[in-house]
Order: sequence, then structure tokens, then C-alpha cells
Amino acid sequence: DLDAGKLAAFDIFGLVDKKSTIDAIEPTGELCEFGDGSVEFKDVKFFFPHRADVQVLRGVSFKVDAGKMIALVGPSGSGKSTVIQMLLRFYDPTAGAVLIGGRDLREFDVTWWRRQTGYVGQEPILFNMSLEDNVKYGYPEATHEEVLAAAKIAAMDYVLGTNGAKKLINWGDSVGPKGSKLSGGQKQRVAIARAVIRNPKIMVLDEATSALDSQSEQIVQKAIDEAAAHRTVFCIAHRLSTIEHANVICVVSMGKIVEQGTHKSLMEQ
Repeated sequence: DLDAGKLAAFDIFGLVDKKSTIDAIEPTGELCEFGDGSVEFKDVKFFFPHRADVQVLRGVSFKVDAGKMIALVGPSGSGKSTVIQMLLRFYDPTAGAVLIGGRDLREFDVTWWRRQTGYVGQEPILFNMSLEDNVKYGYPEATHEEVLAAAKIAAMDYVLGTNGAKKLINWGDSVGPKGSKLSGGQKQRVAIARAVIRNPKIMVLDEATSALDSQSEQIVQKAIDEAAAHRTVFCIAHRLSTIEHANVICVVSMGKIVEQGTHKSLMEQ
């Protein structure tokens, strides 16, 4: 047991002592402006540090203007989520560059940059605290009025009691471990409100409705459309209904973009 403990401690201290190349606590970049707000991937190539033998992205290039929606579609393992990880700067490209308003993302203050983004994933992470605190987790300084405004955009009728819905929970009520007191659709709307309350310039939707039934999907999709208005949106989805109205659809396969265009132009091919 002593040997096993020493071995575990060695691994843990190895992680603790490892210097992060992208440090959000002490960021090296200084830029804090969007320029024209465009986001461009310029011949981005990438290997994960722990798997240097597998090339994940093989020269990804696209550009999306401010306030537009880009959708990424393709089979599992094609590199869609890695593109999002590049955008949020969890990793830097091995080659090529991610440009924001024409400037390299590596020049930006990473803490400031991440504050400009709102993320809604497939399975929202809720904590065993009040409903209001779960929403404010996206922006702890928010007032109750800001929480209510975000909840309205996210169609949280089950707490607001609006649109003829019955009020099922109060703002001060605990949502239970992992949000166990809420349904999938209700949890997803908390995640949308949490993203919206940050007032982000960029919304990232990573298969945000794929785990829901069709009725909940319609409600949540309507809330997402409301939340995404006038923002630059990156959307990963498998359902056509989710991305049909995107300004650009990129089809990703084996780490490359094999097709891109509007839904109409791609269907004509």
C-alpha cells in the first residue's frame, strides 16, 4: 500500500508541477478586442500532445463573419469537437493559426477570450445548489434581474410560470446532485441561461439537443435560437433540423473539411 501511495503521489505531483502552455491564471497574451469579429481557421493542423502519432486536424480552413452561424457536421471522431477546443484555446494548433478579427488567437488574453464565449454541451453539468446559483455559475456577479432576463431568453417557463406553464421549482430550491430534480430539457435550459447570462459574443453549441426527446428538443431549440440571435454561433449537430438555417455548413471527415456551403448549395451537389 505504501508503494502504491508513493507511485500515485509521484503521478499527482507530476501533474501539479507541470507548467501549462496555455495559462488562464497568468495569461501571456494582451489583446482584448474583437476587431471586425470574424473567426478564421487558416490551414490548422493538430496532434494531441499525448498522441503525437495521430494527426487529428489535417489543414482545416474556413471563415465566419461576426453574427453568422457556422455548423460542423460529420461522423464521430472526424475532428469537430477538436475545432471547438481550438476555438476555446484549450490547445494551440500544431501548424496554421486561428485568427480573430485577423489577429492570431495566441496574442489574446486567454481569460478575457473565454469570457467572450458561451458553451452549451450535450450533457449539462449542474451542481447540488440552488437553481439561481446554477445559472449564476456562468457569471457570479449577476443580479437577480439579470438571472430573470437570461431565464426568459432560455424559456425557463417551469420556474418563471410563463406561457401557461406550471411553476415547478423556485429559484432558491436545490436542483439535487447533477441536477437530478430536473428533466433533461429543463437542465438544458439552465445551461442555455448560464451561457446567455455572460452576454457572450460567441455561442458554442455542441450537440445541445441530441440527448432530448422530440418535444423537449423543439422547446430547447427555440430557446437556443433566441439565445443565439445577433451572436456568432458555432454549432456541432447530427440532426439536419438543427443546422438547416446555418450561414455556412462545413462537412468534416478524417480531420479535413471535405465540403462547405449553405444547406441549399450542398443539397444541389
